[in-house]
Amino acid sequence: MSKFLRFAIVGGAGFLVDAGILWLLLTCTPLGPLSGRAIAIALAMTATWLLNRRFTFGASRRSIVVEGFRYGFIGLITSLVNYGVYAGLLIMAPLLSPYAALVAASVAAMLFSFFGYSRYVFRR
Repeated sequence: MSKFLRFAIVGGAGFLVDAGILWLLLTCTPLGPLSGRAIAIALAMTATWLLNRRFTFGASRRSIVVEGFRYGFIGLITSLVNYGVYAGLLIMAPLLSPYAALVAASVAAMLFSFFGYSRYVFRR
């Protein structure tokens, strides 16, 4: 199985974590879609790091602290792209479902994150 396919599978799992946490926060707390999404992204990024480390790329030769920092750095940039697209869509189209914006934003950030993770974090 190719790395990109494994990455897409992990990304799908991360998407489910992201969407599930967002749904929980929107239905069970007074948080709105913007603040709820920031929390959901952080939890999904943690889940995908652990999954990518084990399933997609394997652990790097760096210490887990350095690897985690590098993953977080790329993840932060990717999250800014993801969140920017998400927020922009919700601001430009206020009637758009937060979940539709979530899908569009996640797809927009996927390629950037694959190349960042494969070249900068887990490169052997």
